[in-house]
Amino acid sequence: MSARLPVLSPPRWPRLLLLSLLLLGAVPGPRRSGAFYLPGLAPVNFCDEEKKSDECKAEIELFVNRLDSVESVLPYEYTAFDFCQASEGKRPSENLGQVLFGERIEPSPYKEDAQEEFGWKLVHGDIFRPPRKGMLLSVFLGSGTQILIMTFVTLFFACLGFLSPANRGALMTCAVVLWVLLGTPAGYVAARFYKSFGGEKWKTNVLLTSFLCPGIVFADFFIMNLILWGEGSSAAIPFGTLVAILALWFCISVPLTFIGAYFGFKKNAIEHPVRTNQIPRQIPEQSFYTKPLPGIIMGGILPFGCIFIQLFFILNSIWSHQMYYMFGFLFLVFIILVITCSEATILLCYFHLCAEDYHWQWRSFLTSGFTAVYFLIYAVHYFFSKLQITGTASTILYFGYTMIMVLIFFLFTGTIGFFACFWFVTKIYSVVKVD
Repeated sequence: MSARLPVLSPPRWPRLLLLSLLLLGAVPGPRRSGAFYLPGLAPVNFCDEEKKSDECKAEIELFVNRLDSVESVLPYEYTAFDFCQASEGKRPSENLGQVLFGERIEPSPYKEDAQEEFGWKLVHGDIFRPPRKGMLLSVFLGSGTQILIMTFVTLFFACLGFLSPANRGALMTCAVVLWVLLGTPAGYVAARFYKSFGGEKWKTNVLLTSFLCPGIVFADFFIMNLILWGEGSSAAIPFGTLVAILALWFCISVPLTFIGAYFGFKKNAIEHPVRTNQIPRQIPEQSFYTKPLPGIIMGGILPFGCIFIQLFFILNSIWSHQMYYMFGFLFLVFIILVITCSEATILLCYFHLCAEDYHWQWRSFLTSGFTAVYFLIYAVHYFFSKLQITGTASTILYFGYTMIMVLIFFLFTGTIGFFACFWFVTKIYSVVKVD
């Protein structure tokens, strides 16, 4: 223990030393405190009083070294003043460096009790408690997995040159075909997590996975197409093409989703490293920055910062009729976005767990998914600052198609955040020793 005090006459030292120790909370006697491991020192095991043994101590011995001052280079031994003296006990030996620096290690009357658990370890019995609205979360995870794989494969093919930028429809064709064929992973992921959440309405889960998010996208797309028909635009999709899209959805994607859900429900529920207590633990009062909303808002800033430059070029390609050629760089940005979403979500998840708030499932999804809100804000800014669009129909079309992109991006980033946090939580709690 080091105490830095100004150089004063000897009679006033004990009084100021007492004041300093009281301010630091160092009162003789049993006291609970945290501890940390110093690299280079042999670790020592500590346990409760009733479990102590020669290999496991119950009390932490605290030693003192010297008293020094910022106004003088002259150190003094802790025992130079008749204050809080310890009984004669074992005195550790100093090494050469400590002797040269004037340190004399002495025993002290202060003791600390060892604590086995703190922070995130205290909620091990609630960390895998099923979240509220687990049905909806599992459906979002299934659709997000479908979009994540579709985006990765499409950008990978474009990066290798299989999708030429000169053929503007090749990229969209590849994305739609991949989405239709990836119904099986969507159903499997949704079913697996819904079962791990304790859900039993498997038919409802499969139907929502097949129709909820795709239905919202198709309804928005159909309304936009009606506006194009009404305006007599050449961009309007023919009725026969719409029927073909519906046939791909109902005849291929939906059956594949049912197949994936069948295998997902057939497998055993995901095994967690710790058991869940029957009675939920009470969550203590949270500070402002550990409350859900501030963390969610902050979590989307960093991932959006990775993409907003490329987002400008992508919006120019869509709305200003410019060609986009940088698919290799876009694929790199995609990888960086995945890493950034994962790291930001894990970091905020750890902060909340240290505050003993174990409701991480929805928060992890919404934290990285909030990047889509910044996407929407930027799209509004782009509309008013970069485009010269006039007319009600054109404005509705812009924001209608933008909402489709925002929904897809929300599911995409939210799924990344959830999977990253799920891996992190499973990893750290797999090393917790529970009696």
